[in-house]
Amino acid sequence: MRVTKAQAQANRAHIVETASALFRERGFDGIGVADLMAAAGFTHGGFYKHFGSKADLMAEASAAGLSKSLQDSTGIGLAGFFEHYVSREHRDGRGTGCTLSALCGDAARQPQEVKSTFGDGLAQMFATLERGAAKQSDADQPHVRATMISAMAQAVGAIILSRACPDDSPLADEILEVCRSAILESLVPPVED
Repeated sequence: MRVTKAQAQANRAHIVETASALFRERGFDGIGVADLMAAAGFTHGGFYKHFGSKADLMAEASAAGLSKSLQDSTGIGLAGFFEHYVSREHRDGRGTGCTLSALCGDAARQPQEVKSTFGDGLAQMFATLERGAAKQSDADQPHVRATMISAMAQAVGAIILSRACPDDSPLADEILEVCRSAILESLVPPVED
């Protein structure tokens, strides 16, 4: 039975969505194509009807995950975004959390196509955060951008460091608390004399 073009597109989207979650949960090298396709409900042989290589899927799944992270960050304000991002809930939700905190370390060792996807995702994330910060501050653009880059780097780093600790470790929570407080403090515009 032939698959319609619409069904083929829906199947591809489902594979990308499944891969996005599994890559965030296990890392790019933590799951093979056969297991990924099985998790999506398809056979291994069907993979190459949709993708030229695993790297193609990694790039597309990462772009989808990064786009979802941006969508999830809209409308909650900067403080709300960072309060959620640097939280135990986000830390423990690997498969549903941010692609940056789950896969930046892996992306650094991947082909240029995957690195470019992450570079584009970072640029979009910074632009979104800058727009939010500009609404709350009279600071000049370079200062706002530097603050958002620093805050996001600290947020991603906090999640990565916290995840490296045992789940019930007091240090895991301490890392999140210290970094969240520092980030939120950095968002407060300085008082001018």
